[in-house]
Amino acid sequence: MLKPEESASYQELSEDVERVSENPTDEREGEMEVHEDSSSVILPDGELGTTTPSLRFSKTCLKNVFSVILLFMYLLLMAVAVFLVYQTISDFREKLKHPVMSVTYKEVSLYDAPGIAFYPGKARLLSCKHHYYDHIPPLINPGQPGDIECTTQRINYTDPFTNQTMKYALVVQGPRDVKKKELVFLQFHLNETDQDFSAIDYLLFSSFQEFVNSPEKPKFMKDCESSYSSWKFSGGFRTWVKMSLVKTKEEDGSETVEFKQETSVVNYIDQRTKPRSDQLFFVVFEWKDPFIQTVQDIITANPWNMIALLCGIFLALFKAADFAKLSVKWMIKIRKRHLKRSRQAMNHIS
Repeated sequence: MLKPEESASYQELSEDVERVSENPTDEREGEMEVHEDSSSVILPDGELGTTTPSLRFSKTCLKNVFSVILLFMYLLLMAVAVFLVYQTISDFREKLKHPVMSVTYKEVSLYDAPGIAFYPGKARLLSCKHHYYDHIPPLINPGQPGDIECTTQRINYTDPFTNQTMKYALVVQGPRDVKKKELVFLQFHLNETDQDFSAIDYLLFSSFQEFVNSPEKPKFMKDCESSYSSWKFSGGFRTWVKMSLVKTKEEDGSETVEFKQETSVVNYIDQRTKPRSDQLFFVVFEWKDPFIQTVQDIITANPWNMIALLCGIFLALFKAADFAKLSVKWMIKIRKRHLKRSRQAMNHIS
């Protein structure tokens, strides 16, 4: 037999079981309410992640801005490289059109004896001597024939400019030894003249030996007169001519020779007792210095330097383009990652 208290508690338990079995949906609804309440609870910031979305967004923005700045810098460098390529090619073409004149000096102890062609006309050669160390002794019998110690040749040829008139030339071997200051001193005499002043023309050419060895001397003299300039020295003076040799190398590889000269004129005091109507000519030829001047045109633009510079510029262009491409890919990747994180955060929050 049960006690009255035990029977009362058993009755209450049975009533509860019957109530639950009669209303099962109410219990499920209660459980769902509990779950909804628990899901609506906002978790702390530390439970969602290590950094807040605003801080993550600011770092990504800074990275994007920095990438854009780098991209513009490399685009600017590419523009500068393109300008340098254009400027280099333009400078190279300009230097090809305008070569620079190069002057070099070669020191010699002996010159190849030049040829001195005189056109005396009616004048006559009285004396010709080689002297050294600039020492010219006084004339003993001026106006009278003296010693002719120079190597001379006489030649007639037609004028190269008219091809009609005949010209008479007296060709004399010039000085050679520049260290001993060798000079050639000549004296001419002209008995009478129809002009108010008297002068003798002369022409300098590079090698007297070439003239001697030439099989056609008239043609040689015609070519010399066509190629070289002629000068004059006057009567009644002592004309001192100092020569210098200039060699010019042409673009085709040929070489031309010309003379530069400095002349000084000293008045000759005629001390002859009787007044004379004739004219005396005195001329001295000497080398100015032992240096042969060589002139040639050179192109300062070196094609190998230009090719090396262009290769370096193009390499920089390719590197810049590659870096810009990688920067763009990196920016796109960062942007996609940021959008993916934003969607995940929104999904988690919702």
